[in-house]
Amino acid sequence: MNASTFFTTPNAERYLGTLCKHFGHKVPVTHKPGSGRIELPFGKCDLRADETGLHLSVEAPDKTKLDKAAEVISSHLDRFAFRENPQLDWQVLAT
Repeated sequence: MNASTFFTTPNAERYLGTLCKHFGHKVPVTHKPGSGRIELPFGKCDLRADETGLHLSVEAPDKTKLDKAAEVISSHLDRFAFRENPQLDWQVLAT
C-alpha cells in the first residue's frame, strides 16, 4: 500500500535533511540533495524536495503499517517544522 502528501514550504531541503539525519541514527537511510529514503521497520518513506515544498510518500505491506509509517513521519516533521505548523493530509493511493 502507498500514501502520499505534500508540505508547502520554502525550507523543504532543510526538513528533508533533518528527517534523514535524525532517522539515520536508527534505521537505514539514503540521502542526496533533493531526495531521501527512510526505511522504517514497518514501511518506507520517500522524500523529495523542490522549490515549492516537500513531497512525502510512504509504502507498507498493509493499512496498519502504512498508517504507522505516515504517523511517525508526520509527528517528526511536526517537531522539526513547528514554526510552520505542517498540516499533512495523507492520501492513500489505489493499488
